Amino acid sequence: MADLASKKCIPCSVGAPTLEPEEIKEYHSSLKDGWEIIDNLKLRRSFKFKDFKEALDFTNKVGNMAEEEGHHPDIYLSWGKVVIELWTHKIGGLHENDFILAAKIDEIDI
Repeated sequence: MADLASKKCIPCSVGAPTLEPEEIKEYHSSLKDGWEIIDNLKLRRSFKFKDFKEALDFTNKVGNMAEEEGHHPDIYLSWGKVVIELWTHKIGGLHENDFILAAKIDEIDI
């Protein structure tokens, strides 16, 4: 599989197919440890930080990256913790774009 972090998210259309379980498993193996697959519909990862400011800084980096990619995760920010959830809302499940953004998030220095 090509290096996901080097790819660009490409907008998909309503009705585009979601990934099959075998495809999800293959893409998942390309990510760093910590990403969970939730019901073959979502990707989730929790990140821990020493305080709120570090968590907020990370959240802002993820937000800027999401804007560049045109693919936006759900981000839950609290003191010392950020939880990222990825899925393609338009199609109600996982798409290659979700794994591309996850791989790019994995490259953020924390």
